[in-house]
Amino acid sequence: MSKYIFLDFNGTIIDDVDLCLELLNDILRNQNKKLVTKEQYKDIFTFPVKKYYELAGVDFSIESFESLADKFIAAYQPLSLQCGLFPNSVEAFQKLKEKGYHLVILSASEKNNLLEQCESFGIVSYFDAILGIDNIHAASKVGIALKFMEEKHIKGEDILFVGDTLHDLEVAKAMGAKCMLVSCGHQSTNVLNQGGVRILPNIYALVELLEDVK
Repeated sequence: MSKYIFLDFNGTIIDDVDLCLELLNDILRNQNKKLVTKEQYKDIFTFPVKKYYELAGVDFSIESFESLADKFIAAYQPLSLQCGLFPNSVEAFQKLKEKGYHLVILSASEKNNLLEQCESFGIVSYFDAILGIDNIHAASKVGIALKFMEEKHIKGEDILFVGDTLHDLEVAKAMGAKCMLVSCGHQSTNVLNQGGVRILPNIYALVELLEDVK
């Protein structure tokens, strides 16, 4: 039976938490609002993104969410190429593939931006598929996953989805997949504990837990 591990990208593979915090604080600074610490950020980060902006104190009467989101993406994409992957991520990919697992990236990032990042980090070859959002068709992360599963005849019970937020747990449930979360990403351990699933320090920890993902 095929074994699939779906991995979220932001905060799971790429260590972009500090960058996202910096860009959020740039918005707050421009609005003369109180800046957010990393600890506060990881406690308030959530989906939809607009909600977490509100929790951070962003005032949409000063500038619309849509305008801020466009500016965020424009600033984030080139800077993200300077971020690193979490330690031992590539080694984890290698070992998981050696064990016979099929690896898939599932991200809410725009697919061309996502591919640019993966190519920049030299990790494309480790993945059977790199699934991102197609803005033209306004597809959801769940929709993309379900379509891929249907096309490849993959059952949810054969998938482990690993992400860094409770939203990833929601996506996994919609897929009928098992789920684990990593604490190195955008949400704190206190937040992740609400999901009631296994929490790992990072994706390399999967290598030592293969018996739990079968």
